[in-house]
Amino acid sequence: MGVSVASRAARIPDRAVRIDGGRRIRIGEDDSPLPQDGESPSRLVAVKPFAIDPFAVTNTWFAEFVSETGYRTDAERFGWSLVFKDFVPAAPAGPDAPGAPSWWRRIDGACWRHPEGPDASIAERSNHPVVHISWNDAVAFAAWAGGRLPAEAEWECAARGTLQAARFPWGDQEPDDKDFQPCNIWQGDFPAHNARKDGFGGTAPVDSFAPNSVGLFNMVGNAWEWCADAFRVRSLSRNARRRNEAAHANGERVLKGGSYLCHRSYCYRYRIAARTGVSPDSSTGHVGFRLAYDI
Repeated sequence: MGVSVASRAARIPDRAVRIDGGRRIRIGEDDSPLPQDGESPSRLVAVKPFAIDPFAVTNTWFAEFVSETGYRTDAERFGWSLVFKDFVPAAPAGPDAPGAPSWWRRIDGACWRHPEGPDASIAERSNHPVVHISWNDAVAFAAWAGGRLPAEAEWECAARGTLQAARFPWGDQEPDDKDFQPCNIWQGDFPAHNARKDGFGGTAPVDSFAPNSVGLFNMVGNAWEWCADAFRVRSLSRNARRRNEAAHANGERVLKGGSYLCHRSYCYRYRIAARTGVSPDSSTGHVGFRLAYDI
């Protein structure tokens, strides 16, 4: 027996933002600075009405899920996760994290409860986004919470709000390293020095900074957010075919929004159209998620 529309709507939290659908929206970016990621060309995609949380899932909410279900994340089962080097300066880089950039450290015991390793705590980060979350973990939480992960097109539609042609959730003004920091990203020389002009070196509370035009917080920066979609690059080039073959083999899923480690000089992925693909069991200290809901 199917779930009625009234029953589905009853499960949508009051805080959730309703997004109008029944129309086609343009996603992607024609003038892409990272064409290898499959942002371009832009395209029209039909989007049905849906709702989305104004905030990323917090440590507190995820702890409720774990307390009720006994769930163990992929990072906990594997026994390690990746942590940014500045948070664990004594930990050496090495072959224990093959393929990872030099600023990541494989840390035994790092997980959502212990973001920088066994001695770290989330006691003072209850309202921060939960991180070290794989796509598998996010899907399990969503099923428990009565929601789902947003589709990539839904995520972009929600991030733009009423500014459907904007590059960022607030408009087109570029963040800088001086006096305009509308989101939690890197300021300074990545990865050597973070000036922390925005006030944060790692994650920020989920209600930090101004919301976008429809009331959604931190749609870019802070922590990457999983989407439901499989990752693929829409191109006929040889490199795209190779990338798609690897993504398919690894079961990669789409991540959107960038994180506190993004800077235009290296990872210009705090734009709405930006995207990347990662295997569904991967976790790092800058990946979280938010929920969407059917209407």
